[in-house]
Formats: sequence, C-alpha cells, structure tokens
Amino acid sequence: MIIEGRLSNLVAEEGFANFTEYLNHIFADSSGRKIVAFVNKVTTNHTYYWREPRHFEYLMQYVMPWIEQNVRDKDARIWCAASSSGEEPYNLCMCIDQYFGMKAAEWDLRILATDIDTEVLDKARRAEYSYESVKGLPPEYIKKYFKQTSSQTYQVIDRIKKQVIFREFNLMDKIQYKKPYHLISCRNVMIYFEQDTKNALVERFYDVTAQGGFLFIGHAESVSKSSRYSYVEPAIYRKIPKI
Repeated sequence: MIIEGRLSNLVAEEGFANFTEYLNHIFADSSGRKIVAFVNKVTTNHTYYWREPRHFEYLMQYVMPWIEQNVRDKDARIWCAASSSGEEPYNLCMCIDQYFGMKAAEWDLRILATDIDTEVLDKARRAEYSYESVKGLPPEYIKKYFKQTSSQTYQVIDRIKKQVIFREFNLMDKIQYKKPYHLISCRNVMIYFEQDTKNALVERFYDVTAQGGFLFIGHAESVSKSSRYSYVEPAIYRKIPKI
C-alpha cells in the first residue's frame, strides 16, 4: 500500500493515466533519469542516529577488538550496505573512532556506504541532520563529532565525513570487491524483500565476508537457518573462522 500510494502520486505528477503507461515511459527513457526518479520515489529511508544501539555496543565490545587483534595489515574493511541518508555509517565511524582513540591514525578505517537511492546519498554527503535525528546519541558524541550550524541543525565534522565513501549500489547486482569485509551491516532493508531474494542476498554477503567476519541485520529481520552464517545473537551473525 505504501508503494502504491507513492507511485500514484508519481504517475499523477508525470501526467499519465495509469501505471502501465508510466512504466512503459520510464523503461523507454535511454538516459536512465526516469528510472532513478522511480527508485528514489519508492524506496523507504527512515533512519536516525543510535538506532538499534545493541549493534554499536557489540561493535565496540567484540567486533573492533577482533579486528584489532587479527587484521595484520590494519585495513578494517567495513561495508554499510543500506546507508540511506548517512546516519548509520557516520555512527559506525564515531564508535570506531571512540574505540581506537589515538591509535586510529595507524589504521585505514574508511567505511564503504552504499544505497540505491541517489537523493538520500546526496543528503548523506552533506551530512547535515536535525536535532531529532541526533538526539539519541550519547551527549559526548554530539559534542565531539558534530558542529551545530543552527538551533536545530547539526553537521558531522570533516574528519568523520572523510572516513565514509558513499556509492550508488543496487543490492540485486553482483557485489564487486577487492578484499573480503570484516563487517557488513545491512539493517532494515531486507524486510521488504521476498524470502528467496533475501536468502540469496545473505549468501552473497557470506561469500564476500572475511573468515571470522560479522553480519548485522535489522532486529525485525532474520537469516534462514540454512544460511552458512552462524547465529551469534538477535540481528548479529558470523562467518565462523576455519580451524
């Protein structure tokens, strides 16, 4: 019903009589701009800082110590696979910065953040957020990692902004990578997928996860019992290292 409502508005705005006419039109657009507008209209992008805080706690308690102890080349490979408007990848960066402190300069801690929606990616790169978005963060995070640009607007500091690389990516496409990831976070997007599509995506994530690496998903989501990932706790899975 949500998608139908959004598409009805888009079809009316474009001046078409029905969905079929509109879809024929966007598929005939060789520039690709109409497809992008369609995707941006139907995707859901509700997020905020410190959403599902257990992930950030687990990151600092278990994932980062494991990375620090086992990643010899000091290249922490982290992929936020459904980054939306940037709150999650920036939040991950802030936690990682808190964990390493002065030792952060010794590491490559850049995070890859991808989304299919080009409009939210543009917002993410601007890194400006409302008080409502940041208010759930610990106060010391707000003080350390944001500059307040107005009474209700906060911007991520440049040092953290530079740690996130935003890219457009469709999760249905082949995953391109140079080295396997130590952490893949794909939260609150698979809930919209059919079960077979979700299962296939999780297995493709597994193929690009490093031995011992982790997968975070949304707390309203689950991974099939047939998956090669091992269950750790709700919404957290791991690719168990080979002995």
